[in-house]
Amino acid sequence: MTTEITKAKSVTSDDLSVPAPVEVPPVGEQVNLDASENWFNRELSQLQFNYRVLKQSMDPAHPLINRLIFCCIFSSNLDEFFEIRVAGLREQLKYGRETVGADGIQPEQALAEISRVAHEYIEEQYDILNNVLFPALEKENIHFIRRREWTPAQAEWVRNYFDEEILPVVSPIGLDPSHPFPRLVNKSLNFIVELDGKDAFGRETGMAILPAPRSLPRLVRLPDEVCEGGENLVFLSSMIHAHADELFPGMEVKGCYQFRLTRNADLELEDDLEDLASALRGELLSRRFGDGVRLEVADNCPEELVHFLLTEFGLGERDLYRVNGPVNLTRLLAVSGLVDRPDLTYSSFSPAIPRQIRSKESMFEAIRKRPILLSHPFENFSSVVDLLRQAAKDPQVLAIRQTLYRAGTGSEIVEALADAARRGKEVTAVVELRARFSEAENLELASRLQEAGVIVVYGVVGYKTHAKMLLIVRREEGKLSRYVHLGTGNYHAGNARLYTDYSFMTCDDSIGDDVNKLFQQLTGMGKALKIKKLFHAPFSMHKRLISLIEREASYGEDGRIIFKFNALTDAQLIKALYRASQAGVQIDLIVRGICCLRPGVPGLSENIRVRSIVGRFLEHTRIYYFENKGKPDVYCASADGMERNMLSRIEVAFPIEEPALIARLQEDLDAYLADNCQSWMLQPDGSYIQNQPAEGEPRVAAQLVLLERLTGKSKP
Repeated sequence: MTTEITKAKSVTSDDLSVPAPVEVPPVGEQVNLDASENWFNRELSQLQFNYRVLKQSMDPAHPLINRLIFCCIFSSNLDEFFEIRVAGLREQLKYGRETVGADGIQPEQALAEISRVAHEYIEEQYDILNNVLFPALEKENIHFIRRREWTPAQAEWVRNYFDEEILPVVSPIGLDPSHPFPRLVNKSLNFIVELDGKDAFGRETGMAILPAPRSLPRLVRLPDEVCEGGENLVFLSSMIHAHADELFPGMEVKGCYQFRLTRNADLELEDDLEDLASALRGELLSRRFGDGVRLEVADNCPEELVHFLLTEFGLGERDLYRVNGPVNLTRLLAVSGLVDRPDLTYSSFSPAIPRQIRSKESMFEAIRKRPILLSHPFENFSSVVDLLRQAAKDPQVLAIRQTLYRAGTGSEIVEALADAARRGKEVTAVVELRARFSEAENLELASRLQEAGVIVVYGVVGYKTHAKMLLIVRREEGKLSRYVHLGTGNYHAGNARLYTDYSFMTCDDSIGDDVNKLFQQLTGMGKALKIKKLFHAPFSMHKRLISLIEREASYGEDGRIIFKFNALTDAQLIKALYRASQAGVQIDLIVRGICCLRPGVPGLSENIRVRSIVGRFLEHTRIYYFENKGKPDVYCASADGMERNMLSRIEVAFPIEEPALIARLQEDLDAYLADNCQSWMLQPDGSYIQNQPAEGEPRVAAQLVLLERLTGKSKP
């Protein structure tokens, strides 16, 4: 396997939130692995990942509409960051339960730094939107038309739309003793309206709150007959602004200003619940009305109104974000469905179906021939669906067991499980109800499965079932055979088109036995069973990974480790990697998002390199690669390098043992390590520098390499 490392060549740097300078220890002095300067803060590292996503909106290598989408994804990511991570820090302060991580940063310090950094990022986001993306879209004849730009014909159309679509469903709320401040739904678009005069009852309220109806689109396409060509879009907020006075007849609207409140959306469930599903249904409602954590307001909102809102929500100045544009940028994602401009979006491609599958009518026959490794989205997820569909209809199949973390609405996987149950097969689904922001969907699909006769269990209270496992028991030639699918991603067809993930299908007896035992642990009771080939959390995965790191460390300079994670925060794993680096092991970490390890520090981590890949697809594969003196041990997994994955979840890492499949994973890792345009290198000071090809060097983007290799398509 290629072991050369791509050097960082760019001057494009994220230099915000820079930790203290790295101290080089004196020669011969032992480095204290627990010293706080050896660790990056988790929350600030996550913010930096979001910033790398935002930077894609400035990259001309991406099509223009997709650049706008990256700008919106940044907003969506920040929403979740505030709803969960910032909310968690505020909860610690509220209840006096402050905890300090290895980085030594107190929750109050973290919140202050998050506010500083997030304000800078958001200011840059709106600058990109207003001064780069909107003008570029304008040149492409895609117009976001402001109120002052409406023609008489457009203004008349907007008036009719307001009268017919908005007015019947909008509910303005005047504020007075009998109309207290309303409970506003998390992340909803609202307006604070400044009024003058008396209403029909002689009341002088002076102020009203106007929630924008959630049922209405935030972006509306104007019909061609009132425009002069091109794609013409208008914001719902502009329509409400233009006709706010009609909602308060006889009164003067002195001002109408957008605002949006982000609330704590984390769910708190006790470990000793008698009925998890019922408890979760109750908690889902509270998510919409948790404590406020962030207030976004239009930058022209008067100071006294801003202060009124902050007081109402119990927030301070650092929680306030004044924005120069729409406060709900995530809703701009609708542009891709309103504008028909395929020339401004990624070109489509057809995911490949490997010859091994195409040449066989039966998925079981194809798997018996040799194990199958699929790389999504470059190879078709339909092969996994086909396996389950065939199992549902096959009279030789006796039982099916599957974990479901996220499956999506209208899931073909769920329909196949229901079909199998209706046909009399023994079907068990382990549904993880606590998959964040998919709880309601999972409650619904669990009910659908139960109605079809599927045995539904909810895993283990206190341990999220995050493993992706499918077990099919089939009678063949008088004996029972087990077919297994294991994955790094969810059983979600939509995600399989957007995320990079691996699917592994095998009929290996030992793996089949291991998966069967894991399902027994999930659905039954008893001691942990002995597992032969798989690593499984929370029992063996953590210690086995550390053991393999230590084995590579024993090889000294002949050692080689490559990990590909979404995040790396686990202190014990990081310390093991530090010790391996000190022993001379060459270590490459491909970490998409959070990374608490500080690379490149002399005497500590000078042999560790950390890169993040951000591109068209969301990097989601997890690979653990140990060179083992030329006899590689390679695992794919559902687990990241985080404490929660290793110690508080049900996770699985599965070995890839066939030489041809190991070679394929090595090629994939080589592509990621050679990426010189969509990769960002983490520096010892905490900044990230984007790699750029040297003069005369060809551009290498790992995702495009895989796209071309597996589908034959080279254009992004």
